[in-house]
Amino acid sequence: MEKELLNNIVKSIGNFNSHKKSEVYLHEPNIDKDDWNSVKKCLERNFVSTVGNYVNEFEDKLRKYTKSKYVVAIVNGTSAIHVSLKVLGVRFNDEVLMPSLNFVASANAANYCGAIPHFVEVEKETMSVDPKKLKEYLKKIISFRKGHAYNKKTKRRISCFILLHLFGHSSKTDSIKKILFEFNIPMIEDAAEALGSFYKKKHLGTFGTIGVLSFNGNKIITTGSGGAILTNNKSIAKKLKFLTTTAKIPHKWRYEYSDIGFNYRLAGINAALGCSQLKKLKNYVKLKRKLFYIYLKNFVGSKNFEIFKEPKFSKSNYWLQTLLLKKSSLKNRDKLIKIMNKKGFSVRPVWKPLHKLKHLKSCPKMNLNITEDLEGRIINLPSSAYLAKHKF
Repeated sequence: MEKELLNNIVKSIGNFNSHKKSEVYLHEPNIDKDDWNSVKKCLERNFVSTVGNYVNEFEDKLRKYTKSKYVVAIVNGTSAIHVSLKVLGVRFNDEVLMPSLNFVASANAANYCGAIPHFVEVEKETMSVDPKKLKEYLKKIISFRKGHAYNKKTKRRISCFILLHLFGHSSKTDSIKKILFEFNIPMIEDAAEALGSFYKKKHLGTFGTIGVLSFNGNKIITTGSGGAILTNNKSIAKKLKFLTTTAKIPHKWRYEYSDIGFNYRLAGINAALGCSQLKKLKNYVKLKRKLFYIYLKNFVGSKNFEIFKEPKFSKSNYWLQTLLLKKSSLKNRDKLIKIMNKKGFSVRPVWKPLHKLKHLKSCPKMNLNITEDLEGRIINLPSSAYLAKHKF
């Protein structure tokens, strides 16, 4: 099995010596001369912090690309989820629904609010939330009080749902949105990995009440560290911008505050990098989709592996190319990952499901058999856009 995997990776992206690198990393940023010049101009103008035009320009470019009415650029995706939960009224002892097959940021953000993560099941087709199982589960556990959803067993209010689009692939977003509307639960879309991804020709992150993007160093474009919040609601956008700017009352020299705020605004130097990176986003998506087809071609007919393909009605940015073992096995998965990394190819497993983390084991949850099956099957392959430029 390990020989087949190594051969197919080499066929797809070539031997790492061809790249004059000691290792082919999982996902590298693409930094070129335009990026350097953009950051240099920012430094020359001294607009390196939140003051200046770069943050506004970056937000405007994101707004036009995603077709979201409002965009608020902040320091990272985790902070984006945190402040979004606050604005949507998530409070102490509430429950926040989210998939367990997930990065820890969503659970952390809920805990920052004093809320409790509540884990829901995914499906194999999208690796995201299973709409059918979700609806059946909510019907079983929810009762309503004054129009709000409450967990019958814990007596706690269920105040929000965080929907993750895994590895840049879309969930069945409209179906899930419809279910949540029925139960009066607002939705935050965690589209941190999905800039450049669409569902039914609409950009991910624009379906929910709020959407979240990330521009960490390993994302499809980067600002070094950074994130953004998308919304079509003017009052929510206004409150998000206010709270992420320390809740400071606007004034030329006075420093007065009317609420507990957060120092979450994106810095100008990061935004300057983001502005130049955004110009190349369409090309990056094109290259990453090309890389998917290269992998697909070389793994077709495999007895042990399959390459995950974007769900129906969607166009994915293929942020991380995803290999699936046909038979779930944590032991085999870890063995293969260890061998590939020793050979110089950075591959990784999916995150440990949140319900298995020590500090989250007591959180409420659905039956998570599919989540645990996928945990033992997922291996992320080297996915940098530059890999598709080379011919071997």
